[in-house]
Amino acid sequence: MKTLVIVTHPNIETSHWNKTWVEELKKHDEITIHELYKEYPDENIDVSREQQLIEAHDRIIFQYPLYWYSTPPLLKKWFDSVLLYGWAYGPDGTKTKGKEIGVAISTYGTKESYQATGSNGLTLEEILSPIQALARFISASYLPHFSINDTSDVSEERLTQSSIDYVQHIKTVKTVAGK
Repeated sequence: MKTLVIVTHPNIETSHWNKTWVEELKKHDEITIHELYKEYPDENIDVSREQQLIEAHDRIIFQYPLYWYSTPPLLKKWFDSVLLYGWAYGPDGTKTKGKEIGVAISTYGTKESYQATGSNGLTLEEILSPIQALARFISASYLPHFSINDTSDVSEERLTQSSIDYVQHIKTVKTVAGK
């Protein structure tokens, strides 16, 4: 299965987690890494190129840090620009049909803070529900997310294990039944 990981980190060079994940993913030939902020520093998205990338892959993972309970701004712009009527949805919009879409997300908050009873009052599943709805709307299947919480707790052992777990997740995750 050909996998495209669309990395959307505004400053990946300063990121412990996302940068380490990308470095590990680059070791795997069946995974294509596409870094939006490096590709489009002016935020002028090449829609045709992006659509060709999507068409050439079976599984698309959106990797980003949680950004005010949402995606970084460039990823939102990417959704608006690339997933067009007549291409991704609508009567003739079949290019994303059958694709698998997932999220790999890093959060500063602890795992406990992303519970109904936690300080955020929402689970990550609830926060990510717009991506799940997006997948459904464009006739793609939604994959369970991969996450790392409490990103202020950085150790080499934790970074290494998280990267290994992330690659394993990408290679083996199955779609959420009925979604």
